[in-house]
This record gives sequence, structure tokens and C-alpha cells, in this order.
Amino acid sequence: MAEKRDYYEVLGLQKGASADEIKGAYRKAALKWHPDRWVSGTDAEKKTAEANFKEASEAYSVLSDPDKKAKYDQFGFAGVDGAGAQDWSQGFGNLNDILNNLFGGAFSGFGFGGGDGGFGFGGFGQQGPRQQRGRDIRTRVKLTLEEIATGCEKDVTIERNRPCQECGGKGTKNSSDIKTCPTCKGSGQVQNIVNSLFGRTVSYSVCPQCSGTGKVVSNPCRKCNGTGVTRVKETIKIKIPAGVENGMQINARGEGHAAPQNGINGDLLVIVEEQPHSQLKREGVNLFYTRVISVTDAMLGCEITVPCLDGPYKLKLDPGTQSGYVERLRGKGLPSVNGYGSSRGDLYVKVLVWIPRKLSKSEKEAIEAIRDSSSFKPDPSREDRQLFEKESKYF
Repeated sequence: MAEKRDYYEVLGLQKGASADEIKGAYRKAALKWHPDRWVSGTDAEKKTAEANFKEASEAYSVLSDPDKKAKYDQFGFAGVDGAGAQDWSQGFGNLNDILNNLFGGAFSGFGFGGGDGGFGFGGFGQQGPRQQRGRDIRTRVKLTLEEIATGCEKDVTIERNRPCQECGGKGTKNSSDIKTCPTCKGSGQVQNIVNSLFGRTVSYSVCPQCSGTGKVVSNPCRKCNGTGVTRVKETIKIKIPAGVENGMQINARGEGHAAPQNGINGDLLVIVEEQPHSQLKREGVNLFYTRVISVTDAMLGCEITVPCLDGPYKLKLDPGTQSGYVERLRGKGLPSVNGYGSSRGDLYVKVLVWIPRKLSKSEKEAIEAIRDSSSFKPDPSREDRQLFEKESKYF
């Protein structure tokens, strides 16, 4: 199965794009890939258009919702839990309806519906100079269950590009040395024209001389060689929300590499690495603990100490506690990273009874004396069997 692409990448956007930019990018994708536009194409072209339209629609459904977008920006796909997925089994809907719903009827006159409507796309390729974006940085942070339970701040040390101190990030000390790119005349793009039997095709690509900025430096800074950035080692604080899980990714916006010539900073992507707990096991928001007690404690009852994340908890076991018995401590688990309010998972305590392998002569005689007592005959009630069958799935 192909790896899912980043939603911003699908729509051709930078992270931090505004609502209008997201809507505009989806408009372009819908105009280009809606199956109504490809009814006369080959089977392969139809299949590609359908897949691309689904991908763009899923990206828009997440990024156009402020709450989903915020979770996606911070946790990636784990934060939305498939919230962008939709049921496409009933078809795609008419392109006129989709665009009218998005843009208030602005497209009612274009007549999309699978016919031969002649809407041109040539103007969408030409854009102005682009602002460069720094690369993202990925790193890992180790967390204990105690830190995950409450959330925390962690110091992360990274090496990253920062604006050059000598030239202020411009790439040159003198602003007069920044010239308009002679290749693209400051547009940031170059035009490519291909003539064929089917007519002329016009496309645009990033200018190779200025990398799309529209500017070139004639007298580069000696310290940064005209890039506007230098490498530094820094320590920053990252806020970790409560309830994160192993492998989750936390996005620290703008904390990645700086871009050349004062462009847009990349992001710092912090991957959670959960450290194993010495006594507790985790499954989602629930925790599990196994405690072994003696036969006499099981028969007479006892009090045990359970290691909870918020401190030790005293648990009283009744006389006659059976091996395999599970006690549920509500709210002693972990919070959900996508949850609301104060809801938490539970802690399940499983009790196992230890049977001694060797007995002294006097101990054997004492046990023999009570072997035939009715109290020591195994006859678990139906309720006990149901309890064991119900709780055994947790361990």
C-alpha cells in the first residue's frame, strides 16, 4: 500500500497556509482532477484522475476544518485518526455543485458536467516569485509513562541553519548587491513552450538561476557564501502534550532550518519514543499490572500496593481471592491525546496466586489435615467463571 502524502503537499501548499489559500488550492485541484473532466480520457487517465481527486478532497476536508487542521499540524495523521477519509462509493458529485458550494455560485456559468466544455487551465501555472522554505528537521525524544501521563517540557538539542549574523540573512552586506534575476526577470519562473501536432503547450517551471526567488546576489557574504544562513547548535524547549503514544510526531512550527535569504523556516518534527515501564504495560489509554500473592494471603485476604502513575495505591483483596482475578481501577490510566475533558483510561490489576513447590514435613501434615475439608474442594461458581473469561482478555 502506497504511503499517504502530506496534505499540504497534496494541495501544493506551505504549512501555515491561510483558509483562502487552502480553498483556492482545492479549487485548482478540483478543476483539474474531477472525473467529469476526464470522461473522454483513457482508462489509465480516468483512474489517475479519480485517485488524485480523492486525495485532494481528503486533504481539503481536514485542512479546511480549523480543529482538524490544528491537530494535523501538531500530530500529523495520528492527530486526525482518519478524519479526512470519506465514503466515495456513491460517486463524486457534479463539479458545478462542488464549486458552487465552495465559492458561492461563482462557477455557475462554466457548464462542467462531463461534456466538451472548453475551460482553459493555462493561466494557473504562472505565479509570482516564491519565497523559499527551510528544510524540516526530525529528531526523537524519550519519554517515561509518568511524563506522558501529565505532559511535560523537554530540552531538545539540534544543529540547524540560522540567519547569518554578518549579513542579516540577506546573503550580502549591501542591499544594492541584490539584483533582479536576469533569467526570469524577477518572476521566479521560466516559460516552456512545446509545439506539436495537437497545438502549443505552455508550462512553467522554477527558475534554475534564482531558485524561484526572482533575485540574485552579485557580491555574496563571505561567511555564508551568499546563502544567508549558517549552521549553529541550539537547545530549545518542546512542549509535550499528555497522552502521546510511541511513534507520534509533534510539530514545532518554524523551529527547523532557516531558509536562504530570509525565507520561511522549516519545522521541527519531534518523534515520541516511549520508554518501557518497569512494572506497568500500556495498551492505548489503559495500563496493566500483574501482582503475585501467596496462598495464605489469597485465602485470608490482604492489602497490596499498586504502582500508579500518580503515586502508590492501596488495594484490599478479599478472603478467597482466586488466581487470575482482575480488579479495575477506573481513571488510573492515561489521558487520550485527542480526548476532551478529564476522561482517562483505567488500570487493570491481575492477581496471581503462588503455589509453593516444596513443603516441610510439618507443613505437609498441616495441609493433609485439611485436604478433605469442603472449604478446599474446587467448585468455582458460574459467576467466577464468567469473571475470569471476561477479564482474561486484558492479559
